[in-house]
Amino acid sequence: MSLLPTGRLLRTANGHRLALSRSFRAPAENVWDSITEPDRTARWFGRWEGEAAPGRTIKVQMAFEDGQPWCDMLIEACEPPRRLLLAMVDEAGAWRMELLLSESGGTTELQIVHHLDTTDGLGEIGPGWEYYLDMLVSAREGSARPDFDDYYPAMKRYFEELSG
Repeated sequence: MSLLPTGRLLRTANGHRLALSRSFRAPAENVWDSITEPDRTARWFGRWEGEAAPGRTIKVQMAFEDGQPWCDMLIEACEPPRRLLLAMVDEAGAWRMELLLSESGGTTELQIVHHLDTTDGLGEIGPGWEYYLDMLVSAREGSARPDFDDYYPAMKRYFEELSG
């Protein structure tokens, strides 16, 4: 697992995109299962319940956040095993995320793209996604879970500087 920040900030016509990625020596279908099956998402992000389909809202429990809150997550698009577009609402606000998978030569790259209206809070958002991606790596490898304290505030400055 990398404890160096990997996030990139890209400007768009509607705001910004924060992109982070990890690579896995596995087929895209296997990585897709890690990000969509409730028993597997519970290991690194949180469990979810409901009927998952485009246009439907599921309930997700943020298992690794203080108080393990539940939030609503709208599935805007689902194109297995390549693309998942989600809109989430929690106490911090509204979040729009895209998970993109590409496979080449037995390796699958998973990219999380967080669509942002502004770069406010980027110093907190970026380290959080680095942590969750490394949680996914840990869950897939069966290795020790990372400690959030190694990500925040250590990576805060890096992400704040991305926005200029």
